[in-house]
Amino acid sequence: MNDTITISYEHMFRLSDDCGIFEHAKLTEPRTENGYCVDDVARALVVAVREPEPDAQLLAVTQVYLDFIVDALSTDGRLHNRRGTDRTWQDEPTLEDHWGRALWALGSVVARRPDLAEAVLVHFTTGARRRSQWPRAMAFAALGAAEVLHAYPGNECARELLASASALIGPPTRKLHWRWPEPRLDYANAVLAEAILVAGAALGEDRTHADGLVMLRWLLEVETSGDHLSVTPVDGWSTGELRPGFDQQPIEVATLADACARAYDHTGDQRWLDAVRLCEAWFRGVNDVETPLLDPVSGGCCDGLEPTGRNENQGAESTLALISTQQQARRLQRAL
Repeated sequence: MNDTITISYEHMFRLSDDCGIFEHAKLTEPRTENGYCVDDVARALVVAVREPEPDAQLLAVTQVYLDFIVDALSTDGRLHNRRGTDRTWQDEPTLEDHWGRALWALGSVVARRPDLAEAVLVHFTTGARRRSQWPRAMAFAALGAAEVLHAYPGNECARELLASASALIGPPTRKLHWRWPEPRLDYANAVLAEAILVAGAALGEDRTHADGLVMLRWLLEVETSGDHLSVTPVDGWSTGELRPGFDQQPIEVATLADACARAYDHTGDQRWLDAVRLCEAWFRGVNDVETPLLDPVSGGCCDGLEPTGRNENQGAESTLALISTQQQARRLQRAL
């Protein structure tokens, strides 16, 4: 890890306007014609409220992102995801991943912005009464519920959501070669382990918490090659398939950094701190093709690691994954 981790929000600001954050970019320029999505606006809101020393510009976009999510929320708790440049919603409200990420973001505001907490808790509660059939959607929602419980320890809606997420994700198998609740690794895998960790901790279920650590320990081993990360590619992975796989996505590394930082907070075990450092180093080129994805000029992150280099486009998901990982690495570094 660098001695000093400097986080740039420049590219995040470049991709943002007074409505939200544009999903895609051509190199460093936003592809405005592709519009916005709650998935990325929620990610942006999480990293915005995580910053302990926000400047005026960051505070301004925080409000933009929050307004976007509140506008996407329907009265029955489902959310729109896709929004066009004409500011109209282009889909029907659902309970897919963007719903979970929105609850994560709203919960993060509740926990980290006391001035907004009570008003935003109302919106969180509207969404948190619903349940998704998708484990990752529920896992992201669980992270938001854990944030709410940090600010309001007696909040039953958040506790019930955590319990539902834990039940849907389930425990890892007892097979030593596959300590995971799914038959195949997919995307943003570590969020499942982190959700089990937070559920176990918040609900006082030691066995559940231990299951989360087992899952995360196994995933970290699978996604490590020698002295660097070699993460699950975009098409997923199962036993017997070739490694390394491509294209590797920054979001996979960011979710791993979040989960390992959480595990370190819970246990103080050095292995988790070392893992967060591996995640931060992956963006700087300590990876399968020794290619940095961090662009020090733009402040952005390239969209994927490929067999011969990187995808040069710098969209919102990738840049926010970089910032999120740097935030965790910097936070733990400062705590030492």
